[in-house]
Amino acid sequence: MPQPPGGLLPRAFFEAPADQVAPRLLGKLLVHATASGLLAGRIVEVEAYLGPHNDPPDPAAHSYRGPTPRNSVLFGPAGRAYVYSIYGRYFCMNVCCEPEGQAGCVLLRALEPLALAGDSGLAQMALNRGLAQGEHGCKLTSGPSRLCQALALSRLVHNGLDLLDPDSPLQLRDDGYPVHEVLVTPRIGIKHAVDWLLRFALPGHDCVSGPAKMTKGLIGKRIFIR
Repeated sequence: MPQPPGGLLPRAFFEAPADQVAPRLLGKLLVHATASGLLAGRIVEVEAYLGPHNDPPDPAAHSYRGPTPRNSVLFGPAGRAYVYSIYGRYFCMNVCCEPEGQAGCVLLRALEPLALAGDSGLAQMALNRGLAQGEHGCKLTSGPSRLCQALALSRLVHNGLDLLDPDSPLQLRDDGYPVHEVLVTPRIGIKHAVDWLLRFALPGHDCVSGPAKMTKGLIGKRIFIR
């Protein structure tokens, strides 16, 4: 199996508030080593969810009411995967942030699919999504549940994994991809704190989920991060 590009992100990268980690996570790689090869994507859209220590607390966050058996991973060390299920059949993946006990996280909303193992990786992602083998575009990983399906991620197997461990099958890596500008908007698909500017995306990228919403009335601002 080929070695994934770049290097693992350091723990300190994630030991910061989620709204600071989220824009810096754009352009980084999510890589899953599976029996069929490497499945990977470049992060192009995220949302930050703030911990209950925030003032005010984030009512849209799973950690809002404190630790439970379901969300306990959020209160653990930074840099771990928090995977939860929706509708009983789909999954979404977050990355834990903040020092242990503070429970901030970043939801991965969209990836640009990458062929780290050649076209076989893209073909496997299409197979995982139930799409035709020729579907190698953004449809594979544009959306939080789509990207989990494409990369074969589930709560049972991947919740709690250390994304910064060199022996982990699921890793976050930095290959030096340059990101200079980030588009910031309110989060989408939630019922609380709908006006908080905590959604971050690469401007104009085709793989951003719900691209119409990025240009029709929801634009907050552009920030320069490097």
